[in-house]
Amino acid sequence: MNNTTTSSSQPQSPPSSSASPLMPSPPKSTNSPFATEAVLEGKAWVFGDDINTDIIMPFRFKSRTNDPNEMAKYAMYGIDPDFHKKIDKGDILVAGRNFGGGSSREQAPLALQYAGISAIVAESFARIFYRNAFSIGLPALETPGIKDHVVQGDRLIINLGEFTVTNTRTGHIFQAKAVPDFMRKMLLEGGLIEYFKKNQKFPWS
Repeated sequence: MNNTTTSSSQPQSPPSSSASPLMPSPPKSTNSPFATEAVLEGKAWVFGDDINTDIIMPFRFKSRTNDPNEMAKYAMYGIDPDFHKKIDKGDILVAGRNFGGGSSREQAPLALQYAGISAIVAESFARIFYRNAFSIGLPALETPGIKDHVVQGDRLIINLGEFTVTNTRTGHIFQAKAVPDFMRKMLLEGGLIEYFKKNQKFPWS
């Protein structure tokens, strides 16, 4: 796999103008500090194909700390060392094909989550990264064709009940690939651990 993406991996230019944002449905309230609301809204950060885990969370930083708040400082460090300083809590990461490829390190989705990213929307995911994201309550929506219809700065609305992504600038609604109900339930509870704490069973039981 070629991970030497250059210009296609850089955030795209912001739009010159934007339409009035759509009004999302009221979010679902939860008790978990990282529980995912039913509706998310945030600014898009757009990247290219083959963004691997060594870009998301470089290996040389992996052994330095087990504190996710420290890990957050290295989110997307392989492309932009200051990424964690630029984003706002609730922002949404958009990418092309094979997001999260490479090693199986679980620190990669955790670093993005603690940096403030509320969801990842990509055309496809590496399977281990995909499972790790759901396990920690970080929504990962596989949405073919999304990268070419979103630019840096667009406001996106994600409906986790319907698994849709709306670009409020264009009004376009994208349908993400469906996931089993137990995976959605796990997201809505904030991940596997939070689900088990609340229900005393696993979501697939």
